[in-house]
Amino acid sequence: MAERKLIYFVSDVHLGRKADNPEEVEARFLSFLRGLPASSTARLYLLGDIWDFWYEYRDVVPREGVPVVAELVRLMDEGVEVWFCSGNHDIWTFSLFRDLGIHCFEQPLFVRLGDREFCLGHGDLLGGAPPGYSLMLKVFHNRFLQRLFAALHPWLAYRLAKGWARSSRRKHPNHKFRGAEEPLYRYALQVAQQRHVDYFVFGHYHDSVDLTLPGGEKFFVLKDWAPGGMPHAVFNGTSFELHSPASPAE
Repeated sequence: MAERKLIYFVSDVHLGRKADNPEEVEARFLSFLRGLPASSTARLYLLGDIWDFWYEYRDVVPREGVPVVAELVRLMDEGVEVWFCSGNHDIWTFSLFRDLGIHCFEQPLFVRLGDREFCLGHGDLLGGAPPGYSLMLKVFHNRFLQRLFAALHPWLAYRLAKGWARSSRRKHPNHKFRGAEEPLYRYALQVAQQRHVDYFVFGHYHDSVDLTLPGGEKFFVLKDWAPGGMPHAVFNGTSFELHSPASPAE
């Protein structure tokens, strides 16, 4: 039996986002999952915003992306570990994923994979964030306010949430990673001074980033899935490869 060495990383698929032809995005992501070589894949890391919005009521979960959940279960049945870090769009994952056997973790996760040390997360808040954004996420994580939100009928709750998401995107379109100016980059610099890390891997910024820090550490940001293709990264135990789609203009 072949040794499982491959480890895959994906973020910012935003399943269910109406502006991006959600059926096509879901089909593309399913194709990616079905194409993973299960017999040689050890882990799949989902680094946040896999869903454009996710909220688990006690007895109700989103219908969007149900085939994706089924495909994740199939991968786990075939021996692939699935690890999930919530992003700012799919915060409200409470128990379903854990009940299915998915490893849920909070950022940052420091983990040794093969013979390399990794720092993993969605990427927002690490290194600081604007006060308004930080306050918003504190509100989203507040248990009392979550219970109030759960009192809304799912039909209304989802429309309110998706309306907020559309408004947020209009205010922050087409962000380009600013390198050393970004809080996330400064966070990685600070961590690298305190402990050994070979690879920093994040999402959130919807941009493909491949940088080398002054100490030689590699810093990656995974591309979002809106432009097309199957943006992801793969680590084979010794080397790391970033796969991003070509820009729409190419």
